[in-house]
Formats: sequence, C-alpha cells, structure tokens
Amino acid sequence: MEIHARYKGKVDIGIKVPITALSDFNYLYTPGVAEPSRMIASSPESAYELTNKGNLVAIVTDGSRVLGLGNLGPAAALPVMEGKSLLFKYLGGVDAFPLCVQTRTTEELVDIVRKISPSFGGINLEDVESPKCFEVNDSLSRSLDIPVFHDDQHGTATVVLAGLINSFKVVGKRLSEAKITIVGAGAGGLASTKLLLRAGASGKNVLVCDSKGIIHDGRGQVDEYKGDIARLTNPERLQGTVETALRGADVMICLSRPGPWIPKEWIMKMAGDAIVFALANPTPEIWPEDAVEGGAKVVATGRSDFPNQINNSLAFPSMFRGMLEVRARRVNDEMLIAASEAIGNWAEPRLSVDRIVPTMEETGVFVETAIAVANAAMETGVARHRPTQDELRNGIERKISLARNALSVLMERGLI
Repeated sequence: MEIHARYKGKVDIGIKVPITALSDFNYLYTPGVAEPSRMIASSPESAYELTNKGNLVAIVTDGSRVLGLGNLGPAAALPVMEGKSLLFKYLGGVDAFPLCVQTRTTEELVDIVRKISPSFGGINLEDVESPKCFEVNDSLSRSLDIPVFHDDQHGTATVVLAGLINSFKVVGKRLSEAKITIVGAGAGGLASTKLLLRAGASGKNVLVCDSKGIIHDGRGQVDEYKGDIARLTNPERLQGTVETALRGADVMICLSRPGPWIPKEWIMKMAGDAIVFALANPTPEIWPEDAVEGGAKVVATGRSDFPNQINNSLAFPSMFRGMLEVRARRVNDEMLIAASEAIGNWAEPRLSVDRIVPTMEETGVFVETAIAVANAAMETGVARHRPTQDELRNGIERKISLARNALSVLMERGLI
C-alpha cells in the first residue's frame, strides 16, 4: 500500500522523440503532422510506420473477475492493469495502456473494444468473468484485424504447457500417454485443456472437473464451452468428484478456487512420480509440501515464494512482442505452442524437479519466445510484415533492452 501510494501507480506516458527547440513542434505537431495523417487516410497500413500503433496494446477489463478476488468492478481493477502495463514494458518493450471499462454486458464490452481498436496493434483481455470472457474473445477475434489475446486463456495455457512438457522430461513420461486431470473449468482450465489436446494429449486420458464434478458429454448443467470440452474428453463418461478423477492420474492441473482444499490423501491415489500444478492465487489448492508428502515428484504453484512458478508473465510480454514485430492479424494455437516450446527449451539446460520453467529475471527467454511467436505467425500466414531473421532478432532485442535501459537511466538520475 505504501509503495502504490508513494508513486500513484506504476506507469506513465513517456516521450520518445528529442525536443531541442520550439521549432521541433512544427514537425512533431502542426503543421507537420498533417502529412502523415493524409498518408494514413489513403493507406491505413502506413499507421504501423508513422505512429506507435505497432507497439501499442490495450489491456481491457470490466473488473468482473479481478485476480482471485472476484467481481470488484473496473476501478478496483486498475492497480492490476497498471501492473500488467509495467510487465509489458519491462519484459517485452511493449507500450500497453490499461482500459477499465464500466459495462456489464458482453455486447457493450465488445462494442467498446471495436470502437477503440484503430489506436492499437493488439488487444489484451484481462480479468473478465467466465463465460463472458469466451464470448468477448471469440466475437472480437472474428471482427478485428489485430490479435485479441485473453491472458487468462492464452497466457495461462501457454505457460502450463511449457511447464508440463519439462515436467514430463523430469519424470520420464509422455504427454501422449499421460492421464491428466484438470481441476477448474474456467478460462484457464478450459483453454489449457484445449491446448494440451492440440499439443498431443489424448482426449481419452483427460478428465476436466468443475464445481459439480467430472464433466462428461450429456451431464447437463454445462454451458457451450464446457460442452465442447465434454465432447473432446472423457469418452467413457466417467462421473464423480475431483477425488475420483485423481485416481491413477499422472498429472493434476488445478486452476480453481484458492485453498488449501485438496488433501494429500488424494495425491496418494495418483500414479507414481505424479505432477501437481496447484495454481490458484493467492493460496494454492494444496501446499507444495503436502503434495510432496502425498507422492508428487514435481510440484508447481502460481507463487514466486515456491519453486516452479507458473505465471503468465513468462508468456504475454514476449508473445505480444513477437506478434507486434510482424504485425500479426490474430493469435493461433501454433503461436501458443511455439511460445510454450521456447519457454521450455530455455529452462531445459538446468532442468530439475525445482526448475521446470525459467524465472522473470532471465531476459533471454523473452527474446527467444518473441522470435518463436513471430516465426509461427509468419509460417501460418497471419503476419503482415516479414522481416529477415537478423532483422527480427535485432528489433526484438533492441526494444526489450531499450525499456530496461531507459528505466536504469531514470533511476540513476534520481528521477525515479
């Protein structure tokens, strides 16, 4: 509280052009600014060359699901969105603007984002309740020609897959053969399930649980998004509780309510060398020491004070850096999987039960992930711009290092 009050938030708007005399404004503003306006009017794509559109992202929320705190409203969501802006800039060199919107309907939120979209090269949806978040994401993805990235879906799924790929290397198991139980059928749980299936998990080995138990085709009490998952998983239509779903499972991925509420006795019923991701914040569904006592070999949480933090910040800054670098039109699964593999590969040289993913301190992972995402966008035909590999790497490295170097200068001068 003291830090937030001292700085009145975490981000501001900076200036990136030199100003040495009053005459500079003749070029930077009127009358000089009229010429790029005319150019963009005749060729809208030139906005990427003549404005900051290509590095500007809107972080949009209605505050209906703020962290694990619930429906706090848009004003209370602002500290979180400012924090996202900080991470965007510091880790990815991306200018991201928090937009907390006073609206309660899907239609209004979609309409507002569509109307402000000309200013931005990408949209990051954040902390929107389920199932509204799916509806908003799907509608905007169909109607906009810039990437719409829902961090609670895309970011979570990307880092979960990265951590799981490396966990399997540690325990000597395979994604295609593993029995996986997903606990929580909100944005993160459903998106992670779909990405794991796309990456090679077998639907016959995957069970997804919501608050009413195991999801299966024909169960009822499911919306269309859970219904899609029901058709892709659990073909035997197993019924029961989370405890039932964990029997013999190789993996438990929890993206549910804060705990602790899962007892170690349930972990004891899992397969040997089990993998447990307890990702609820601020308190995991099971404490890591209890999971280990129950027989888990690899344990991850969403917290930085335990080993193996599975955190979206490993994904969204670098993924947007890569998407913006090639002016991507949309996000696709190939880009998410490429990011997962890049994150996992970076951690692999020092892989262990306590290190399945990198930390935010490892700058290099953000560069490599951005490059992987940009290349996936070009390979799948959603990129407007196709730089060479040298141009791509140099541009990404320069933008990420510039943000950090500028902050260092301000701190050294005592301005921050």
